[in-house]
Amino acid sequence: MQDRYYRLGCDIGGTFTDFVLLDDQTGEIKTGKCLTTPRDPSDAVEEGIRGLEKTTPDFVGKLDELIHGTTLVINSIIERKGAKTGLITTKGFRDILEIGREIRYAPYDIFAEFPQPLIPRRLRMEVDERIRSDGTILRPLDPEDARRTVKALLDMGVESIAVCLINSFENPVHERMIEEIIHSEAPEVSTSISYHVLPQIKEYERTSTTVTNAYVKPLTGRYLSKLSGRLESIGFTGKLFIMLSSGGVTSVDTAAQFPVRIIESGPTAAVIAGQYYGKHFNIPEMFCFDMGGTTAKSCLIQKGVAGVVPTFEVGRVQRFMKGSGLTIQVPVVDLMEIGAGGGSIAKVSKLGTLQVGPESSGADPGPICYGRGGQDPCVTDADLLLGYLDENYFLGGTMKLDKEGARRGVEEKIAKPLGVSFIQAVWGIHDLINETMAAAAKTHIAEKGGNPKIVTIAAFGGAGPVHAYGLAKKLGSPRMLIPPNAGVGSAMGFFTAPRAFDLLRSHKVSLGDASFGDVEDIFRGLERDAGEILKKEATSDTIRFERSLDMRFVGQGSEMNISVPDGDFTRVTKAEVRQRFDDAYQKLYGRTYPDSEVEFINFKVRASLPEKLLQLPKIEGKGGTLDKAVKGQRLAYSPISKDFIPYAVYDRYSLFPSARFPGPAIIEEKESTLIVGEDAHVSVDDFGFLWIDLKEVC
Repeated sequence: MQDRYYRLGCDIGGTFTDFVLLDDQTGEIKTGKCLTTPRDPSDAVEEGIRGLEKTTPDFVGKLDELIHGTTLVINSIIERKGAKTGLITTKGFRDILEIGREIRYAPYDIFAEFPQPLIPRRLRMEVDERIRSDGTILRPLDPEDARRTVKALLDMGVESIAVCLINSFENPVHERMIEEIIHSEAPEVSTSISYHVLPQIKEYERTSTTVTNAYVKPLTGRYLSKLSGRLESIGFTGKLFIMLSSGGVTSVDTAAQFPVRIIESGPTAAVIAGQYYGKHFNIPEMFCFDMGGTTAKSCLIQKGVAGVVPTFEVGRVQRFMKGSGLTIQVPVVDLMEIGAGGGSIAKVSKLGTLQVGPESSGADPGPICYGRGGQDPCVTDADLLLGYLDENYFLGGTMKLDKEGARRGVEEKIAKPLGVSFIQAVWGIHDLINETMAAAAKTHIAEKGGNPKIVTIAAFGGAGPVHAYGLAKKLGSPRMLIPPNAGVGSAMGFFTAPRAFDLLRSHKVSLGDASFGDVEDIFRGLERDAGEILKKEATSDTIRFERSLDMRFVGQGSEMNISVPDGDFTRVTKAEVRQRFDDAYQKLYGRTYPDSEVEFINFKVRASLPEKLLQLPKIEGKGGTLDKAVKGQRLAYSPISKDFIPYAVYDRYSLFPSARFPGPAIIEEKESTLIVGEDAHVSVDDFGFLWIDLKEVC
């Protein structure tokens, strides 16, 4: 509609909720930020919208789309605040959630703990049925036995039921029978059927994913319904979309049905923004770095594409140790996350050394300098005391920081117990969190075959630009890119994300025995189901489908994803498919085995709609003078000089195209602050992006 030309991105983080309002007619962008309200996230959503109305009155009625990212789902899993959930599975598989893959994540730690299953054993029930791996029925399901099982769970007061039977991805007939029984006995009870959630081989991953979906489904449904109602009450009549972990956006109805797909909803958006900027500026290797109040997320973007992986973990017992969490098998952008944010708590460890993170003060009470009751010194407190932040210009001056309170906290809890000077304490906090992030980044980049000495670091988040310079120095990266409105980078990313949905189905068959007619039927079925999900948003002829295959050598335990040509699969030859597999295998491992048989495991389809591209607006003022952009000078700590030195402070909103200036410099905008050392130069392009070149890297 012509009278609806605004789009709003809203990202709920662990500390702040970010807003970006885009005018599609003029390209004008306005931003907002407020503290997250953990008890009811929709409070912050309404507060932020009310704040934007002060500068753009009556925009809510002209909103075409509101795109939302939330931490609600992952928080409910970590905090175990989901629904009372039951599981129905095949006889003999009741304990699959504990057994998992029978792998110890810390083989030499006899005290290693594992996450408690979302469903306790007493709420996990079995039915006597069995389907073979080829989909034929070995033991039929007794409907009365299934009904008794359902009633037993209902008598125990479950709000949601997950159903996951052995080999149901090949034949879901028994799962569908149980689903009908649940609906007839208790239509108000939420259900998650594995054939709908994840019709994929690998029993533990399928069960864990289906159980997770069931566990958070009632809570997510209530929240999205409440949010929709609240938005309507303030005049919103446009379309509400939710960010998916895979980098696309989907309707609120689909998100409510498959909440497991939005677990990494917020963190994904900044990566999608980085991917868009990388393509726009033709940057071959970009390290996207998003540091907020609670965590730092990063992703290596190669050739303009952020990788997507088929599985990830949540709720880790050892927060950043692979294998110690609940496995979720859904597509997710390949993020690396560590406990490093502005709210990361600094303390003296049991060994008498400085430790920063992974614990965070969050939004409530937050760092000491927020003045909301926080007692533990945090990274933001150190950044303030180092002179990097202005206590009178935090969030554009809307939030006054308590510098003296932060000073007392660092002196009493860090400097005195460690027996070090005040300067050593505050710089130690800042530098240690940079070191932690750099160590993790080097590993992540190496695992992807990248080289940190050639990547461009793109920094997002409220704390990202503050720490990007220190991170670049430790990585040896030669260049940094700071986009406009970097502090709300995730919310900006919503405008660059496609409306898309991924579906798959497992069907194990060797290439030699495969009927390409059957393969084509599987692909068409997936396209039909994906089209049903997207059809509310567009006509069927605008939906684009991308097909791919997960393949492996017969006998292997891991698969590779292989893209396939568009169109009828029966027109593709087996030799062509084998060549695609061999090419991909050789690229990854250096050689292939042409005499060994290969097999299909998973068939995948991504359905997407035409993108509504974000047009980057050019900034005005070409040929201006830097004098007008300089706000003054501020003493801030220099790691090169090892002392406080004068830094020139610039107003980012007054910078102009082709402006160039050397460090040391502090560039301030409402949501974030950029720190540049004396060995770097800053230049501004036509779109207001800041490019920082480091003269010498170490």
